[in-house]
Amino acid sequence: MKILITGIAGFIGSHVAEHLQSLGHDVVGIDNFSDYYSVELKNKNAAVLKSKGIEILEADLRDVAVIGKLPKDVAYIFHFAAQPGIAATSTFEDYLTNNVIGTQNLLSYALKLTTLQLFVNIGTSSIYGLNATFAETVTPKPASHYGVTKLAAEQLVLCNSRLNKLKSCSLRLYSVYGSRERPDKLFTKLLDCGLNNKTFPLFEGSLLHLRSFTHVSDIVKGITSVIGKEAVCNSEIFNIGTEAEYTTQEGVDAVEKLLNTTIKFKQLPPRSGDQQRTKANIDKARKLLNYNPTVTLEEGVAEQLEWFRKL
Repeated sequence: MKILITGIAGFIGSHVAEHLQSLGHDVVGIDNFSDYYSVELKNKNAAVLKSKGIEILEADLRDVAVIGKLPKDVAYIFHFAAQPGIAATSTFEDYLTNNVIGTQNLLSYALKLTTLQLFVNIGTSSIYGLNATFAETVTPKPASHYGVTKLAAEQLVLCNSRLNKLKSCSLRLYSVYGSRERPDKLFTKLLDCGLNNKTFPLFEGSLLHLRSFTHVSDIVKGITSVIGKEAVCNSEIFNIGTEAEYTTQEGVDAVEKLLNTTIKFKQLPPRSGDQQRTKANIDKARKLLNYNPTVTLEEGVAEQLEWFRKL
């Protein structure tokens, strides 16, 4: 079965690509290799995938001309490509064009496919807003341009299902970490600071934030569990994460214990749009997708450390 993955050179997309290819699927991908974070890291991810025979098209979904270059016999689309995070360096136009316009262009392509079984949109807990502890039926209250535009992308996808134009679902991911995590994310940055005697930039109040830190291997299991369940998933939203809840301080403690060191901090003003609490309510995913995350924080951080040392 041919599967298209957008944002395939990224953190989670590359892991999903590897997993699906190991199951015998014909995986192809597209990525614009944005310089939002290290292009070198994305190139390393892409090299691993290419070495396994996975084809990658370097192109931008915001360019409508790209659509004609995508394969015409795709059975599944996993849509990861997006402008991530809440960085001050990202403009509203960055979020709008990448997350909304890019998604609409991809949908234009998907609607022409006669082979498509399911369009899987990759959403985020940021859609819920400052507190993401709810079931999928709760009205979203995003508090960042990232959350707002990811919600818009999600609704663009699902409205096509409501109109019976295609089958789709959206997966809202929670605080993913593990090997290949972006350099600007918590655990990669903590490991870098702990191993290389650097100072960690700490936003005021963030040590008390609560998170559903979910290892990427558990996320991959949740994402790929939708395959073969088109009738169950169509038009649905699923939270994918762990029910375990940790403070950011506990995340710091886990890294310090593993490295047997104390990390230095430089306090910064609070960051607008930062979520105060995420706790994945996965009752729906557990029931309909048989989703059951198992990796502990200690196990996950140890896996990420092994990757970081090799990197």
